[in-house]
Amino acid sequence: MASPPPAATHVAVAAFPFGTHAGPLFTVVRRLAAASPGTTFSFFNTSQSNKTIFNKDTTTQFPNIKAYDVWDGVPEGYAFTGKPQERIELFMTAALESLRFNIETAVAETGRKVSCLLTDAFFWFGGEIAQDMGVPSWIQFWTAGPCSLSAHFYTDLIRQQNATEPKGRPLSFIPGMAKILVQDLPEGVLFGNLESVFSHMLHQMGQMLPRATAVFINSFEELDTNITNDLKSKFKKFLNVGPLNLASPPPLTPDESGCLQWLEKQKVAASVAYISFGSVMVPPQEELEAIAAALEGSGVPFIWSLRDNVRQNLPNGFLEKTRKNGMVVPWAPQNAVLAHNAVGVFVTHCGWNSVMESIVGGVPMICRPFFGDQRLNGRMVQDVWEIGVRVDGGAFTKEGLENCLDLVLRQERGKRMRDKINSLKELANEAVGPRGSSSDNFKLLLDVVTGPGGVQE
Repeated sequence: MASPPPAATHVAVAAFPFGTHAGPLFTVVRRLAAASPGTTFSFFNTSQSNKTIFNKDTTTQFPNIKAYDVWDGVPEGYAFTGKPQERIELFMTAALESLRFNIETAVAETGRKVSCLLTDAFFWFGGEIAQDMGVPSWIQFWTAGPCSLSAHFYTDLIRQQNATEPKGRPLSFIPGMAKILVQDLPEGVLFGNLESVFSHMLHQMGQMLPRATAVFINSFEELDTNITNDLKSKFKKFLNVGPLNLASPPPLTPDESGCLQWLEKQKVAASVAYISFGSVMVPPQEELEAIAAALEGSGVPFIWSLRDNVRQNLPNGFLEKTRKNGMVVPWAPQNAVLAHNAVGVFVTHCGWNSVMESIVGGVPMICRPFFGDQRLNGRMVQDVWEIGVRVDGGAFTKEGLENCLDLVLRQERGKRMRDKINSLKELANEAVGPRGSSSDNFKLLLDVVTGPGGVQE
């Protein structure tokens, strides 16, 4: 007699709707949904963020993923005061009860009890929701790198050790972070308003990480062996499943600005500078002018991804003077640009997704961190992996950027950076290969998410 089919699995997914958090989480959910078509994935996110992720093709290709719009926490008629992180604080204040309500709605609609809660790590209270609703598994996704995750995990120790210490002190008491300085730490660990909702969220997250059934990140074990091994010893399961742009390549998007066609016309390999600071950050006006002056003065061919509303702030005459040597575009297909052999350097804010994409492309970086984990990432890029350089003084100047461009594109040190990042590129490709560490970790993640009856890839 045939055994009965396993109970239908229902995974509740909670996305953090700000910055570049929701996209990478959805990338993983797409892969999980494809690997386990019998599992229902309810994806909870704000309406505004969901609109950037879901389209008709998504719904058709992944019928087992359903989007639910959650409240953004902004009361009707609310007048914003302009204080930093105001939208985040409003959202997080309402998130606990909002998620409970929406999960209950999804359970009623699907007729399936939730068997796993998968959340952005910022939802530190996910374990409480899982316990109250009788959900056996709570999984956290950290969207940044292992170094910043370690910083938040060790926040209390860092505060104890550095209450009166100078900012230049290395964090040598944390495994794998001997070259990280106190001044590199994200806001909320030692600096900034430690009593804010955002700082409290980060502190609580660090304390709750060991309670999760599993914690997974967009990285690969071979990149940070010491940190990875330490976190494996602290968490129930710590799984590197990236780089996501290799393991789960994003859908191809049209190159409407003709970046790739322009790159094909470049005759010298590794000669082009690609400049992008992500979808959130815009450098101050004086730094925009310094970047423009350095590009014009150096004569380095370039592609600069810059939103149209910022483009108007460029110096008068810059676009005309550099028209034959460069492109300023509102958006660029970043993965494809970084993969092109004409590109020799990536001028970046050092967001984690950009760092991963640069490693996958084998392109050294010029780093100008702004906030959050970006300073940590920049330190790792320059002093640990030695695959890039940080701008002098922490801000762009004409001379400083010209020197960095010359160093990476023309000097022997730049060649060594290129060799090292290409070695990491090879390790990244091996990690997502059939027997790679990230592939094995994804199978473990799939088992935890769907249970023993999960359909494997």
